[in-house]
Amino acid sequence: MTRKLELHVNGRVHMVEAEPDSMLLYALRDNLGLHGPKFGCGLSECGACTVILNGNAVHSCVTPLQAAVGQKITTLEGLSSDGKPNKLQQAFIDEQAAQCGYCINGMIMTAQALIDRKPHATRDEIKTALEGNLCRCGTHMRILRAVERVTTGHAAQGGTP
Repeated sequence: MTRKLELHVNGRVHMVEAEPDSMLLYALRDNLGLHGPKFGCGLSECGACTVILNGNAVHSCVTPLQAAVGQKITTLEGLSSDGKPNKLQQAFIDEQAAQCGYCINGMIMTAQALIDRKPHATRDEIKTALEGNLCRCGTHMRILRAVERVTTGHAAQGGTP
């Protein structure tokens, strides 16, 4: 049975009508029209659906909508400011870290959650954090360099090279 549920997404409050046991991913994509989080596997194996929920990277394909009600949710769309990419997004652009782009949402959201917790994360910490995200195109080294640009302080401020 559908109910009206209040979601706090990207700094705004949204009312969605959905089944509380449905997955957060579907509400974000279908009800709110956000296309950063992707449906990849539906089993929490690939990370394409990653969002930040109260500061933690979570796979929205297995997160029940009711668990997200009243919580702070950030999607890829919520990282940019005034239409400009944030430091991490810009670093991914500068490193040309996306090939097909399907995994990039999960990689960026997972890395952002890490950076928010530990701004100067080491290479090993970055690699560990990203273990739950799959990239089939093989851009792992570029992704790693993009995240390191931010953790080492070598990233440009959003929108400028």
